[in-house]
Amino acid sequence: MIPKKLFLTKGVGIHKDKLASFELALRNAGIEKCNLVYVSSIFPPNAKLISKGQGVKHINAGEITYCVMARAESNEPHRLISASIGLATPKDNSHYGYLSEHHTFGETANKTGDYAEDLAATMLATTLGIEFNPDTAWHEREQVYKSSGNIFKTTNITQSAECNKEGKWTTVIAVAVLLEWMGIDETEPYIATEENEMAECERCKKMITSKRVGEQFYCNECHKYLRRRKPCYIL
Repeated sequence: MIPKKLFLTKGVGIHKDKLASFELALRNAGIEKCNLVYVSSIFPPNAKLISKGQGVKHINAGEITYCVMARAESNEPHRLISASIGLATPKDNSHYGYLSEHHTFGETANKTGDYAEDLAATMLATTLGIEFNPDTAWHEREQVYKSSGNIFKTTNITQSAECNKEGKWTTVIAVAVLLEWMGIDETEPYIATEENEMAECERCKKMITSKRVGEQFYCNECHKYLRRRKPCYIL
């Protein structure tokens, strides 16, 4: 299974119970109705980064949803916590990119976000053979990476918060949500098995009549050959 789309989101939650604060962070991020499965950090080839507004329209209640998540939580009053996802994508979209997750305590959102973005960009740069000095500052290496012509985009999404002064649990999350999987093709060409056999086009609902055995049904309205779901055989 390879996802075709991905969106970034973030959230913060505060509650006297640790688990409830996480639930509120998920709600703030707009993904509370999903059954989340955590995966590691590859941005798939040919995948498209879409907005959160577009992305949440693709998820359904109870759906098993794969994601890369960074999470930090504490009930220490006034403690600064941050969680970030970094993203680096190559100019050649047939090559994979990288997602990085990073969480920390006592750092600002900008510092945490820069670190996560740096991690993703550096992992991608090493796979693309880009030469760089690992001891230089991130913003210097960022220019080296992008001027190489091989890295198209780097970014991050970061959530930080100062923990509740009354000692309630505070949770911050940053998440990359993977959508619309490209799996095994479960369809096959819709071939007529007899003359004058009829089939319906799923797109325009037009009924099509075959002229001879062995031909693939073709819809003149939609200008496409018909396919149908492969039969499932129980052994």
